[in-house]
Amino acid sequence: MRVGIGYDIHRFSDDPERRLVLCGIAFSGENGLEGHSDADAPLHAVADALLGAAGLGDIGDHFPPGDERWKDADSGDLLHVVVRMLSERFQIGNVDLTIVGERPKIAPRRDEMRSRLAELLVLPVENVNVKATTNEGLGALGRSEGLAALAVVLLEERSDYASDRAASLSSLG
Repeated sequence: MRVGIGYDIHRFSDDPERRLVLCGIAFSGENGLEGHSDADAPLHAVADALLGAAGLGDIGDHFPPGDERWKDADSGDLLHVVVRMLSERFQIGNVDLTIVGERPKIAPRRDEMRSRLAELLVLPVENVNVKATTNEGLGALGRSEGLAALAVVLLEERSDYASDRAASLSSLG
């Protein structure tokens, strides 16, 4: 088993046309987050946690912010690529996600976000947790300048991969 931790933070945009997207769910009436892609900080944190647990670098290695292919990209699509990268060797055990910010209120949309994240990760919803907290008015997050997300994931090596690896190692004598 492997554990990964991911963190992402984005400031709120001044662009009134920029949508706020968290866990693939659009929040109307809220300023979006600044970023090269759709700036879905929770999905970025989950992707980083998965990549870290697998020893595959970070989201910036695979989706560089200067690469025009990822301009305004749907972070759900990016997460799908990460899940595919891991799928041969690992199975995702569970994901615990914390969103940090003064706004928007997460509780009314938590179940929807949790379901969408489980769908993107091809996991039963009971293996995904989404929660939120404020920064108690402290610092940039406390002043509602942005939003952050922290994710912890558990990866389990697939038994067929482990068996193949063991067979390869035993053949070395």
